[in-house]
Amino acid sequence: MFKDFYTQRGDYVVISAEQASRFAKGVAGDYNPIHNPDARRFCVPGDLLFALVLTKFGLSRQMEFRFTNMVGADTPLKFSEADDGTLHVCDESGKGYLQVVRSGDITHDPAVVEAFARCYVAFSGKNFPHYLKPLMEQHGVMFNPKRPLVIYDSMGFSLERLDGFSPGLTLNHSSLEVHGKRADARLEFSIESAGEAVGVGSKKLVVSGLCDYDADEMAAIVEEFYRLKAAYETASA
Repeated sequence: MFKDFYTQRGDYVVISAEQASRFAKGVAGDYNPIHNPDARRFCVPGDLLFALVLTKFGLSRQMEFRFTNMVGADTPLKFSEADDGTLHVCDESGKGYLQVVRSGDITHDPAVVEAFARCYVAFSGKNFPHYLKPLMEQHGVMFNPKRPLVIYDSMGFSLERLDGFSPGLTLNHSSLEVHGKRADARLEFSIESAGEAVGVGSKKLVVSGLCDYDADEMAAIVEEFYRLKAAYETASA
């Protein structure tokens, strides 16, 4: 599962810039320039760390993920479970990047775990422009077009069951709270299977370096997003 997007070196997982970028574009549909291998402030997608946690520790009915630092390329990462059941992703020096609290039943069924991971990642990868652009436009703010920075803060979900479902995620509600030069975006979603509600969840993003909304600047950013998307799809065909 997702083995093409990391390398196991002893107790550590290493993710190259190229592997991270392929995951962002090919699995998450995320064309954020910060995931390009040559990006000055490159970081590994949080959704790849999320997928690897599920791969290694299974899918629990209740899980909360908190991202504490951005992961650079080729950083050796250790995925571990503490005595209290909390999951941690840390580097060799002990610096933490992700903490996961979970409870309830757990499934390690590869088909179920991969289906849920891919379903959530495809939903999560639509942060921009699908979810964030309307929110920013509504509130009259946007990120700095020269240095767009959207940070994955946290996410959590609760499932009613783990067996026999083929999940689909739908955005229920979105909101943006502006605090000076930064804003917290919250995306609430429902989890369904064959038309039946099987869970709920939410995701929090932090948008930094806010400035006044500029329709022309935003249109150029969106146009660049779709240019990158088309270029990737053409190259992958």
